[in-house]
Amino acid sequence: MGCYNSRVKTNRRVFLVGMMGAGKTTVGRQLAKRLGKTFYDADREIEARTGVAVAVIFDIEGEAGFRKREAEVLEHLTALDDIVLATGGGAVLDPRNREHLKNRGFVIYLHALPSVLWQRTRTDKSRPLLQDGDPRERLEALYAMRDPLYREVADLVIETGRQGIGPLLAQALARFDEACKLSA
Repeated sequence: MGCYNSRVKTNRRVFLVGMMGAGKTTVGRQLAKRLGKTFYDADREIEARTGVAVAVIFDIEGEAGFRKREAEVLEHLTALDDIVLATGGGAVLDPRNREHLKNRGFVIYLHALPSVLWQRTRTDKSRPLLQDGDPRERLEALYAMRDPLYREVADLVIETGRQGIGPLLAQALARFDEACKLSA
């Protein structure tokens, strides 16, 4: 399944953006399998390059240090062909990352409301941005800041809500195919 978008040949690259807990990695793996593409998770690539967990990078270098590493990895990954890439939740904060995403592939924003994200992430201790203060308030603040940026880069917005991976994947594939036909 592939198509031509006015910006890029989208059969080569699909990028998933959205908040932590939106399902980017889960959907990305399945989408890559169904589309016959290689799957990459930006956070896992950063960990592979550094040899440490994202949380450790945050502890040692702070968010700014992590974002610098993230930008380097995204510059490389967004140039690869035949991939599905799950970005980190904050990848859209850097204008260069947004340009790479918009100009190099078909971007799907997996949207979920903060209340749903809270349910999905509340017991996950591996999310550095939720370890200080009130995690639910932090999620709401991050959502308010990032939602417009996700929408800025998105070719397609999919509401993840509370649906399971099967229906979500079917919806993503159907809407991706529909978007491809409209842009042909």
